[in-house]
Amino acid sequence: MLTLDRRCPAPVERARRVLSLPFETRQKSRFRAALDDGTEVAVVLERGQILRHGEHLLGPDAVVVRVEAAPEPVSEARSTDALQRMRASYHLGNRHVPLELAADVLRYLHDHVLDDMVRGLGLTVTFAQLPFEPEAGAYASGGHAHGHRHGH
Repeated sequence: MLTLDRRCPAPVERARRVLSLPFETRQKSRFRAALDDGTEVAVVLERGQILRHGEHLLGPDAVVVRVEAAPEPVSEARSTDALQRMRASYHLGNRHVPLELAADVLRYLHDHVLDDMVRGLGLTVTFAQLPFEPEAGAYASGGHAHGHRHGH
């Protein structure tokens, strides 16, 4: 089994091996997985950081592996009204929902309860299978979930 235990400080052109992972796994610092070519790997990294699409990990003998965000079930919430999108972002954020923001769409991991709430705010919600790359959060480079603690 190949062990990946370091982050590459800069993008690497020579990375031919790929590790495609859903967001839930990319939040973990220690896990087992398989590269896209089937090679089993153990990822053992510093705690508290999220693996991002396009990052590179290093293993022994200078093995370089590119991390990719795997397609997964997401909800896409759309509205031409910026205030509606802001309200939906506020309510999703208030529930600590990881959220990917784009100019015309909000994406979150598919959840029918959240879909109903967002529709109730006036947005159109559709389902898709896409790579999910949510905002990192304001409190740490690794993301909101690991960056600070609430007293509640």
